[in-house]
Order: sequence, then C-alpha cells, then structure tokens
Amino acid sequence: MKVVIIGGAGGIGSSAAFNLLSSQGTYEIVLVDTRPNMITSHAMDLENALSLGATEDIVRGGTTKDALDADVVILSAAVPLRLNSSRSVFLADNAQVVAECLRPLQEAGDTFHGIVLMLTNPVDPLLTWVHRQGWLPRHRLLGYTLNDSLRLRTGIALALGVPPRDVDAWTLGEHGEGQVPLYSRITVGGKAVELTEDQQRTAEEYANTWYAKHVALNSGRTSTWTTGLGTARIVEAIATSSGTVLPASVVLDGEYGVHGVSLTVPVELGPTGVHRIVPWHLSPNELDGMTNAAVRVEASVSELSGDSMAPLS
Repeated sequence: MKVVIIGGAGGIGSSAAFNLLSSQGTYEIVLVDTRPNMITSHAMDLENALSLGATEDIVRGGTTKDALDADVVILSAAVPLRLNSSRSVFLADNAQVVAECLRPLQEAGDTFHGIVLMLTNPVDPLLTWVHRQGWLPRHRLLGYTLNDSLRLRTGIALALGVPPRDVDAWTLGEHGEGQVPLYSRITVGGKAVELTEDQQRTAEEYANTWYAKHVALNSGRTSTWTTGLGTARIVEAIATSSGTVLPASVVLDGEYGVHGVSLTVPVELGPTGVHRIVPWHLSPNELDGMTNAAVRVEASVSELSGDSMAPLS
C-alpha cells in the first residue's frame, strides 16, 4: 500500500510514518513537505529503522505528484500551533493550507482513486468544506478524531483507578467543544460499567480540559505520539479490512440524524475507504448532542463561504 504523508516533516507526520513502519503491514511511505532538508533527515533516520522491521517497507521523500497514485493520502500539514482556546481559530488559515495541498488531487479528477485521511484541524468543518467542492465522494474522505475517545478512556481510568487499556469508551460528534461522550457504552475488562456522578465529573474534567492544558504549555508540539500511533491504526484498518470499528469523522447523510456535515461516528474501513457507518443506539441526550455538534460545524463551514475564502479550484 502506498501512503503519502503531506506534512511529513512535522512531528505528527513523522510519528505516523514511524508507527506505520513498526506495524505488520507492508507500506511504501512517501514524506512530502515544504522543508526538504527535514524530509531528507527523517528519511535517512527511518531507513535505518527498517532493518529492525518485520516487513519490506519503503520510506522516501517525494512531492505532491506522488499523491496522485497513492492508496492513502494523509494530510497533516497545518499552520504552526499557537496559544489558543479552540481549534476553530485555525479554520481560515488551515483551509488555505488544505486547498493548496489537495489541489493536485482535485485537478487529477477521476484518475485519483485514493483515500484522503485528514489530520488538519478543525477537522470536521474542513472535511465538510472539501466534500462540498464535489470532487471526492464521502466514503473516500475521513478525518482523524480517535484522540477524543482515548482521552475519555484515560479520564475514566483515572476515575475508576484501573489501567487505561482495560477501558473501552467512545466520543462521537465534533472534534472539539461539541464532542459527545457515550457514557452509556462504557466497559471495563469487557464488562459494562455505569459511572457515578463524581466519576463522570472526573472523567469529563480530564477529557474536556486536556487540549486547553496542553496548548497552554506553549511547548510548540502537538499530540505527536498519540496521533501518529492512532493514524497508523486507521491506515492498518484500511489496508486489512479487519472489520475493526473505529471512530472517524465522516460526512453524514442521515446517519445519527445528521445531514451534510462531517462528525465522528463509528465506522468500519477498507481499501475503498469507509465500508460502513455502524448504527449504534444512542440516548435522546446523545442524539441531541449530535444535532448540536452538527449545528456548530455548519456554522464554522459558513465562515468559509465568504469572498475572502476561495474554494478549491
């Protein structure tokens, strides 16, 4: 499988490359970035790591032309992280980045058959905006949002005093303030668990404040290790058609009562992209949360429709 990582010189892009090389699949990984020396440095380093791998992977630098015949294009390019209170502050600037990076694929038309996996934030409105350009079907366009569920699981583990690996919990909705934690589907060690009010408050405090606390550190880095590993798991699910259910942002067409915007839902993936959006029963409050998240995303997308923001063309 050929995987092109646009933004491959950054922490998340290079972490995704490393984690893919450490997985069981066989990949041709092409790193693309506006910083060629960084790409060369990463490629030289990762080449040496191949000797410890279990499969015959390839890693090299390249250009956006390499994306034209890629099976998966990972878009992690973005403007530099800065102190902020919400991912939405990057919307206009990152829309310009996304437009520039995806333009070669759009111009290729029907000759591009790959999947676009977007990591650039705010991911839900950007995915919705790209889909509305009309050149990429929704099953081949998805966004990385696994971190929301991972942070919820960690918060629940802290509340219950159990290892995070024993917790299974999901966050749907918007990747941001409109997230919808599914407290009705928590299991620990495979057994259903209902949190007390105090436990839920502890879990929410961890999950809801993680981003703000991390950005406030002003470290200049993002969730490099989590996102890199999670991205590799998404690509593995695409490559293997394992049937593993994972959270991802997908443009919805009536699923969960949402039409025309991208939100996180449970999906099964395969070589053609989203194989199936899994229909889970949600409580009335959770469904209301999905509706409210859709309203938030729609409002953000409307900001990109003004004269100052040209569409992909």
